[in-house]
This record gives sequence, C-alpha cells and structure tokens, in this order.
Amino acid sequence: MKSSFKRYVIGKPLRSDTLGEQKLNKRKALAILSSDALSSVAYGPEQILIVLMTVSTVAFWYSLPIAVGVVVLLAALIFSYRQVIFAYPHGGGAYVVSRENLGVNAGLVAGGSLLVDYILTVAVSVSAGTDAITSAFPSLHPYNVFIAVFFVICLTLLNLRGVTESASILAYPVYLFVAVMLILIGVGIYNVATGQVPAELSPKVGTPVAGISLFILLKAFASGSSALTGVEAISNAIPNFKDPGPKNASKTLLAMGGILAVLFIGIVSLAYFYGIAPNAEETVVSQIAEASVGRNFFYYIVQGTTAMILVLAANTGYSAFPLLAVNLSKDRFIPRMFQIRGDRLGYSNGILMLGLAAIILIILFDGATEHLIPLYAVGVFIPFTLAQAGMMRKWWREKPKGWVAKFAINTIGAVISFIVAMMFFVTKLPQVWPVFIFLPMIILMFHRIKKHYQAVGEQLRLNNEELPNVEGNVFIVPVAGITKVVENTLHYAHSLKVDKIIAFYVAFDQDDAKAFEEKWKAWQPDVRLVTYYSPYRSITQPLMKFINKVEHQCVKTGHQVTVVIPQFIPKKGWHHMLHNQSSLLIRATLLFNKNVVIMTVPFHLTK
Repeated sequence: MKSSFKRYVIGKPLRSDTLGEQKLNKRKALAILSSDALSSVAYGPEQILIVLMTVSTVAFWYSLPIAVGVVVLLAALIFSYRQVIFAYPHGGGAYVVSRENLGVNAGLVAGGSLLVDYILTVAVSVSAGTDAITSAFPSLHPYNVFIAVFFVICLTLLNLRGVTESASILAYPVYLFVAVMLILIGVGIYNVATGQVPAELSPKVGTPVAGISLFILLKAFASGSSALTGVEAISNAIPNFKDPGPKNASKTLLAMGGILAVLFIGIVSLAYFYGIAPNAEETVVSQIAEASVGRNFFYYIVQGTTAMILVLAANTGYSAFPLLAVNLSKDRFIPRMFQIRGDRLGYSNGILMLGLAAIILIILFDGATEHLIPLYAVGVFIPFTLAQAGMMRKWWREKPKGWVAKFAINTIGAVISFIVAMMFFVTKLPQVWPVFIFLPMIILMFHRIKKHYQAVGEQLRLNNEELPNVEGNVFIVPVAGITKVVENTLHYAHSLKVDKIIAFYVAFDQDDAKAFEEKWKAWQPDVRLVTYYSPYRSITQPLMKFINKVEHQCVKTGHQVTVVIPQFIPKKGWHHMLHNQSSLLIRATLLFNKNVVIMTVPFHLTK
C-alpha cells in the first residue's frame, strides 16, 4: 500500500540509464531557472517605493534613476556569470569558483550563503505569491500561512516527480506571466502616452525633496536590488541542461536578463506615472493593474499570473539547492545522503530538506515577506561578490587569450556586488544582522562534518594491522519466556556449534524466578540459564550488567561475546503497536557496546 501511494504521488521509478532524458532544453530551463528572478518584479519595485515613502511621496521620482541603476547592476552580473558558465561548465557556481580560486573558507561562505538563500527563495516567493492572492481576495488574509505551506508541499511533491516533468508543468504559467506583464506595461504606457493618466499623479522628475539623503537613496537601491536574486541559479544548474550545456545555459542567462530588465523598468515606470504608493493590503502590481484596466477580468488574470509566478519562483530553489548540496556533499562538507538520486532521478533528499526548511521559516515569520527579503538579498550578494573576485583571480593567474576583457567584466561585477552588499549591511543592519550569526555557525558545521568524514575514512581504510584472534564464541540469549520464538533462536544458536550458550531471564518477582528456573531445567537442561531479580522492573539494565561481566571474563580468554536476540514479527504492520518492543530497545542499547556482536533471529507470525 505504501509503495502504491508513493507511485501515485511521485510516479513510477525511472531507470538510471534514462538520466539523459531528464535534461532541460532552453525553453524549459528559462522557465524553471528564471522564475525566481522574473518574479522579483512583483516585489522589487515595491521595495524601492517603501523606502522612498519614508521621506515623502514626492521622492517617488527617484525610483526611475534607481531602477536604471538596478538594471546596470543586472547587466554586470549577467555578463559576469556568463564567464562563470564557460569557465566552470560542470556547474557549482559561486561555491566552486570561490573554493578553487579564493580558498576553502571563501567557498564555504559562498556555498553556505546560497544554501540559506535558496531556502529563503522558497519561503519569500511562496509568501509573496500568497500576498498576491489575498490582495485580490482580502477575506483570505487570516489564512496566509496555511496557504503558503500548502503551496510548498505541492511544489515539493512536483519536484520529487522529476526535473523534466516539473519543467513541463511550470513552463506555461511562467511564460503566461511574462506575456501578461508585457500586455499590462503596454496598456499602461498607452494610457500615459494618450494623456489618460493625469500628470499631477506623479511628481515631476527633478523636484527637490526635503529630507532626502544619500543614505535613503542607497537604502532604496539596495532594496530594489533584491530583484536580482536568482541570477546565479543558471550557473549552478548547468548539469541540468541538454548538450551543449554551457552554450545553452549562456543563452538562457542572456534571455533571462533581457526579460527581467524590460519588466523591471516597465513596472517601476508605471508605478511612478500612476503615483502608486505601497500599502499593506494591496501590492503595487495590483494597484497598477487596477489603475490601468480596472477590476475586470484582465485584472484578475494579472493577479492570478502574478501569484503563480511568485509561487513558482520557489522552483528555482528546488532546481539549484539540490545541485549545490551535491557539490558540498562530494567535498564531504554536508551529509552524503544529498548525493543519492531518488526514484525519479532527482536528488530527493535535497528537495525534501529544502521544503521542510522553507515551511519552518514561513511558520516562524508568519508568512511576512518584508521581514525575509533583506536577509534573502544579502545572502545573494555575498556569493555574487566572491564569485566575481574568484574569477578575477582565475584570469589573473591563468592569463588565457582575451583575459583582459574577461578580467574587466568580472572586476566590474565584483565591485558593484561588493558595494551593494555593503549597502545592505549599512542600511538594513537591523534586518540582516542574523547573517553574522548563522553564517559562522554554518561554516563551523561544515568543518565539523568534514572532520568526521576524515576520521571515519582513516578508521575504515585497510592497513596491514593483524586482527585479534578469536578463540571461540559465547552466545547470550535474552529470553522472556518458554515460547516458539526462544526455541527457534536456541535451535539456530546450536546449529552454529558455539562454545557456550547462556540464556538470560529477568524476573520481576522472586517466586517467578524460581518457577521459571524449574521449567527451564526440564525444557532445556543443556542450556545454562541465568536469572536476575529486578525489583525496579528494568530489563535492559540487568542485561547490560551481565553482558559486561561476561565480556570482561572473555577478554582474558580471547572469546567473542555475541548477544542473540529472539524477536517475533507480526503479520501486519499495525500489530506492532500491540506489543512492547523490548527486543528493539535491547538492540538499540547494545549498539553502543563496541566489543559485543548483535544478532537478531526473527520468528514470523502467520496470523
């Protein structure tokens, strides 16, 4: 039943030799890997206006030059990451670039930042998508967290079904969103050009604003730069592209940059001309759509597609997080389980971990995206800076043909990324201070895991040491009564022709101990029985004391102690809860005794 349900939800297992069929073409890759960046036009412009509004609505004209600055930064990052794609065609992005060129710790800073960022990608995107839905249907506001968690579960299950299947489903909403946004921007520009939008709605460009400062403008620019999250995802996911991977990834990256630039400038411009001011109950995109076409059918299409793209933007995290986790796992900085492919050939452990972490974040922050976006953005610009600095060092060290131009491109990307990262730290310190705590903790955890794997490897590696001689075996059989289960276990122990078999019985009553000894002598006179009276009704404690005593004696004689545990297996799974699991408890306790071998002899019930 469990297997049937899993196949129904996730699908039939795929053969390993069909992995090549799970690669993405450019059209699907653009949808699945660019959804995070494209979706940020739904909240990036709003973040600029939120900062400017603290001064005055007159300051909204500054959103235009700030938007241009964001697009310039976008262009620098696009061309910089294009260099990364061709230099590191096997993927890995900022983590691999930083590790190979700036050292292990720099790589771990980049990798740790991106792991957290992809978790935040899912939490922010889904929460923002939920906000878009509740903007159109205000009665749903109290259910924000529930709706967001539901979307995360759906996305997790969809990605467990495989990369190509999720891409096939998600491509349509992404391209529909782009088309709808272009139509909305076109309608808005037409309204402005034909004079249907009163000029007094927007402050004139260049109008002096009392109280404006460089600090406010830098803060607004940093907030708007949150629209650039997800730009690096394509460089991480090159292994997901069909051959030639780097060439297809590069074209996809350029297409994403062009679309994002057009949509971002368009939304910021319309917000300026319509005089849109952010409010808690309705998003900026919702207000633009209502101002452009009214609350008609197209308005709800805009809100619906915006909600879809914001929710589906989380899929960028689902595409990039597992691949980054694989690279960290191969370097033994995180558990090896992240390298395991699931039934549908995806890295299912990474997908499940990402979904669980995102749900926890949504619940902790009560689905409030404004609290997560600054932390989300600063976690991106740290890897941005390290990746570009790593590429600078690579070109300077290797000096390939045309390296000067490549060095210049990455230098521009590194400088701008560093400046934006510093802006976040200076202007949004109250929101981003957790970075200074969790990032060192993550790096420390990486090193501890690496140290553990190194220690395990040293201990498991074959060497020329001789193994200790075993002169014989002593079997200890814990028994709970005279039953077929015990009889089956003793029969197996006798078949191995061991030196000594000792049955051990714990009695909670002294009369019971005497009675059991008499029955045992009549039933198994050739097997020594040791009984122990336990006045506090403990089973494992007396057994462990006895085992330790026997083990101490066997060390002197060179004998090996083996505990043989009788266990009956019920026919049906739910029957297990009807019986105490003393055999499992004994086994779990003995696992920590390094000098004792544990065996379980199962007896299967048929009714």
